[in-house]
Amino acid sequence: MTFDAASEAQRAITRSLFDALSRSDVAAVDALYSEDFVLWSPGTLPFSGIHGKVGALELMKMITSAFPEGLRFTIDAMTVEGERVAVEAHSEGTHASGRDYHNEYHFLVKIRDGKIVMLKEYMDTQHAMDVLLQGMPAPGSEG
Repeated sequence: MTFDAASEAQRAITRSLFDALSRSDVAAVDALYSEDFVLWSPGTLPFSGIHGKVGALELMKMITSAFPEGLRFTIDAMTVEGERVAVEAHSEGTHASGRDYHNEYHFLVKIRDGKIVMLKEYMDTQHAMDVLLQGMPAPGSEG
């Protein structure tokens, strides 16, 4: 099966993103994001919601700092249609607490003019809460 050049470029940019995330390379991620980049994550976790480029890079630093040996992402499948790239992926890492972190994701990456303009991240938010926040109550809940 062959892919057109535009689809291959979208795939390469997306692979570069996940490689940079796995290396905790904030500078490389910064270079991939457009100036008007938007990150969206579901749920009520401290990093849930909508974030611009600066906020997204700060969140990346916060999350990756919680994984002294790194958090590695593996792309399981990728589908490209126009400027949208759908990615099924999983992550593996050991949290600073010593707990294993293995999450499953679906990402929607939107790429325009060679830059990532949007990233939607769907994941197991309960697992993220249990490991990353070590059982702390969700924001706004009583505890």
